[in-house]
Amino acid sequence: MKNALIIGASGGIGSALQTAYSKNNIFGVINTLTRSKDSFDIRDEKSVTRALENQDYLYDVVIIATGGVEINNNGPEKTIKKLSANNMIEQFSLNAVGPALILKHIHKLIPKSQSSHVIILSARVGSISDNRLGGWISYRTAKAALNQIVRTSAIEIKRTHPKACLLAVHPGTVDTNMTKNYTSHAKVSAEKAANNIINLTKNFDANDSGNFFDWAGKIIPW
Repeated sequence: MKNALIIGASGGIGSALQTAYSKNNIFGVINTLTRSKDSFDIRDEKSVTRALENQDYLYDVVIIATGGVEINNNGPEKTIKKLSANNMIEQFSLNAVGPALILKHIHKLIPKSQSSHVIILSARVGSISDNRLGGWISYRTAKAALNQIVRTSAIEIKRTHPKACLLAVHPGTVDTNMTKNYTSHAKVSAEKAANNIINLTKNFDANDSGNFFDWAGKIIPW
């Protein structure tokens, strides 16, 4: 039986992932960490350390399904003229620093000699070369930073965990509370997004580690 850890399981995608894995007979242990139920604050290093140091299992799958577009009722800027230093720091804290704090401990959460997958939810708008519209500078740059964090972590973890696969993943435009006010694109359900993410863990291995993919398995340029 396999083990899974879902961080951010109270969000739309995270909760859908928990449901999907619970229906999968090959997973025995499915643990979650959420701010609402576990007082787990991804932005607080002491909170992250305390939660991850107390894990009793090694996990075949770890999914970091955290992040946010709107923080403290502050939405993304339409132009750099609306930039706020405090808002930008909040975006980096949640969308880049938080996942980095988790990846700091990832070597203790996954097996050394068996294959494992670590999925970190990113966003296509974090792609520098794919940026054609401008705007959303704080969110974009936080996600671009996250992609660099994933890339660097993948290189380092490969030295001790050669079968680990760390991926930055754009889940698509998912119908959740996070996206309801900020997109006119066609959306997929959280359930569909969860299944797409699970399929990525089946189709990619350590040879693909450190890359940035969309929900369909197509590589996204940095």
